[in-house]
Amino acid sequence: MLVENNVALEPYNSFHIVAKAQTLIRVRSEADVAEVLADPVLGPAPKFVLGGGSNIVLTGDVKAVTLKVEIMGRRLVAEDERAWIVEAGAGESWHEVVDWTLAQGWPGLENMALIPGTMGAAPVQNIGAYGLELQDRFESLDAVDLQTGRTFTLNATQCGFAYRDSVFKHGPVAGASAETNSLGLKDRALITRVRLRLPKAWKPDLGYLDLQRKQAETGITKPSPRQIFDWVCEIRRAKLPDPAVIGNAGSFFKNPTVTPEQCADIIAREPNIVHYPMPDGTVKLAAGWLIDACGWKGKSIGQAGVYEKQALVLVNRGGAATQAPGGATGGEVMTLARAIQTSVYERFGIRLEPEPVVI
Repeated sequence: MLVENNVALEPYNSFHIVAKAQTLIRVRSEADVAEVLADPVLGPAPKFVLGGGSNIVLTGDVKAVTLKVEIMGRRLVAEDERAWIVEAGAGESWHEVVDWTLAQGWPGLENMALIPGTMGAAPVQNIGAYGLELQDRFESLDAVDLQTGRTFTLNATQCGFAYRDSVFKHGPVAGASAETNSLGLKDRALITRVRLRLPKAWKPDLGYLDLQRKQAETGITKPSPRQIFDWVCEIRRAKLPDPAVIGNAGSFFKNPTVTPEQCADIIAREPNIVHYPMPDGTVKLAAGWLIDACGWKGKSIGQAGVYEKQALVLVNRGGAATQAPGGATGGEVMTLARAIQTSVYERFGIRLEPEPVVI
């Protein structure tokens, strides 16, 4: 167990917000977690689990014991006539695992290429892109109960996946154990390993307009998994800023869903609104379009701004490696986010929900 004090967190959050962890422990195995929990000082203290830092907004120094998950390893754990089951440590890069599975000849994750963050964070957010979500490929995960120290395994049903949601984002019922998975595991569980089921009966998912445009541009009517991977990377790099250059947390707001009647009402007033019918009968609206329609693209509050190429992304106008030190504070980011929420609600009657976790 490696314990560090007063650690700068700017390199460990993709917004590059300046903050410190009072105590940071690098978790590289389940044994490290057990050692932390057995410690008379660290064990009872509040915990903050940190993965890749790509989905958080730090609004100040972190006083809780920061558990930085660095558990590595990738392997094929099972195979049958229908699927490959692959496992990766929670500290592995999500994008690198996607690339690795394709290199092994195990397709199925290509639509989620270039999503930032780690494997352990992926189930928390139920990450997704271009018509695919983690829950569509999820098999199970291992985790440690940060109160009892017990290890446990959850399947997809027990994770309670929904759009950018899971049991890891909701508080537990008082007195319930993590193993019983009563409603929520927020701040209670540290994910150690994730397993994915990749179907052998692969078929491309090309429902999104951006991918269809790539087909038209290239003339490739039957793209391979690797071709889709490359297309997704090209699309994301064209739309989204590189966190190494411009601090950001990717898409800042969830795309809201409304009833068909609500959508029809908005279309009557805003005929050009971008919307997608969903399998459950609801309609998903493009949050970026709503924000752009309210005139926020390119605007700033302090050094927190709305990205010029994609209104769904909030950025740090300073503080990245190639920019001036300092940059936006977490307070400026959240002030900007609340101002955008107010504008969208006043114009469309829709409340935007942030994706990142505010610390």
